[in-house]
Amino acid sequence: MANSKRDLFLKRRLRVRNKQRKVNPGKLRLSVHRSNKNISVQLIDDVNGRTLASASSLDKDLGLSGKNNVEAAAKVGAAIAERAKKAGVEECYFDRGGFLFHGKVKALAEAAREGGLKF
Repeated sequence: MANSKRDLFLKRRLRVRNKQRKVNPGKLRLSVHRSNKNISVQLIDDVNGRTLASASSLDKDLGLSGKNNVEAAAKVGAAIAERAKKAGVEECYFDRGGFLFHGKVKALAEAAREGGLKF
């Protein structure tokens, strides 16, 4: 029986997340979500179950509403790096979820690294 695209995505997301949790216990997680219309990212403290910072292409101050391209992803990455610094965070691990590290996800990660986040 063939797996659906959604099943494969969920399997890949759990595999990536579980590997990262084993390697980086207690570190903050930079989680990315990409939809057809937008891209968003959150800096999550899994120990306390809190979101410390977030950025999205839907944010009014970024002016990217409804845009989901590489340039928008780079702006969101720069915004999360800035907001993480304000929250006092410099180091985290990158959780790409089930998304491939390519295109928009890669642009977001590189912009966050350039902004000062280390992962």
